[in-house]
Amino acid sequence: MIKSFLLQVQLGSQAAADTLAADMPTEETLNFFTLALKGGFVMIPLLILSVVAIYIFIERYLAISKASQEEYNFMNNIRDFIHEGRIDSAKSLCKNNHSPLARMISKGITRIGRPLNDINAAIENVGKLEVAKLEKNIAFLSTVAGAAPMIGFLGTVIGMVKAFYNMSMAGNNIDISLLAGGIYEAMITTITGLIVGIIGYICYNILVSRIEKVIFMLEARATEFMDLLHEPAS
Repeated sequence: MIKSFLLQVQLGSQAAADTLAADMPTEETLNFFTLALKGGFVMIPLLILSVVAIYIFIERYLAISKASQEEYNFMNNIRDFIHEGRIDSAKSLCKNNHSPLARMISKGITRIGRPLNDINAAIENVGKLEVAKLEKNIAFLSTVAGAAPMIGFLGTVIGMVKAFYNMSMAGNNIDISLLAGGIYEAMITTITGLIVGIIGYICYNILVSRIEKVIFMLEARATEFMDLLHEPAS
């Protein structure tokens, strides 16, 4: 009889525990997809901006890295060809070297025989064109850095309006979860907008810094080319 009583107590405790577990709210885990869904339609332009910004950064980074590479002894070979009067060999060397520097020097070589000011102007024009090619689409990253946080704030304002609207429609049955849930969803867009904006700002400055190094290299080589035109042939 005692065993039967203990068995009933154990079964009752188990049933109570099961009932308590069923009444407890399930914990919702946070992940990227959950946050994206909670943020609403404002998350769509933010997602598009982030994908495009990352694509532009990778594509431009690779292009700038390729443009910054300089063939070993390139200028030395150009100097030797010009001093030896082998202009065609210098042109062929530039043609086989697919880089902004080679295209810039090639333009200067084709102007040999003209006044030095004309040669210098031609080199500068080609250099500006090459830099403009490197800067292609980089302005978009600056736009992302400024627009993404504002879009995030817009989503926050929309979310807050919805939260207060739901509270007004609830009447006397106001639940703190209505306000908390609305604020939680609204703040997601702010966080996302700031993250996308920060990424765009960092990517933009990295590319600008690398382009400035390429510009410095092109200017140095242009000056070196103009100097070798003044050197006497050996």
